[in-house]
Amino acid sequence: MGRAFQEIAFTPLVKKHQEEHGSKRQYERMAESSPAGNTLGAAEQDFLSRRDSFYMASVSETGWPYVQHRGGARGFVRVLSASLIGFADLRGNKQYISLGNLEHDARVALFFMDYPYQTRLKILGRVEIHEHDAAAAEYIEQFRATTEKGDVIERVILIHVEAFDWNCSQHITPRYTVEELQDVLAPTREKIAKLEAENAALRAKLSTKDAGDDGHRTQRTKA
Repeated sequence: MGRAFQEIAFTPLVKKHQEEHGSKRQYERMAESSPAGNTLGAAEQDFLSRRDSFYMASVSETGWPYVQHRGGARGFVRVLSASLIGFADLRGNKQYISLGNLEHDARVALFFMDYPYQTRLKILGRVEIHEHDAAAAEYIEQFRATTEKGDVIERVILIHVEAFDWNCSQHITPRYTVEELQDVLAPTREKIAKLEAENAALRAKLSTKDAGDDGHRTQRTKA
């Protein structure tokens, strides 16, 4: 855990509970030797480039938190720099809850999950929305390659990374997409196909042998 994440997430009340439950000093020691953790390294950038979904939390004007799931083709979240990521915001059900929340408060918390490998990356950042401004058309065209044919991009949302943290794998239930299952099952399917081909060849060989044996028996009977 980087120092930046602790500085943002560990509020006075959080530290109070850490002290009560005996973890405050542990995190203080971690902070003393931890990197800043406010820019994405090679591992974080690679991890983000392979994600096909994430969860984004925002807060409304009335103080209510709201979590939204975002998904797309693998790589739909683009890493633009070590401190900037973004995605194309597609036309959906037109509720615009997250959009309204972000206009009120630009801060977001993101969860990126890798269920097969039980890994998650948390990012805290501030959004920058491009929809009706001068840069919107350029950004939308830049992100079009990350969308499917027919998708309508309404805006591009950029996120300036302020902190990140890798979570432990405990209690993450492994789950697999159809694409991931195909990769995992490919060797098994190849083995099954090979066995079926061998069985078919053996059946054909036995059938030919049986036909030959029947012919010999018929000839001996006539004789």
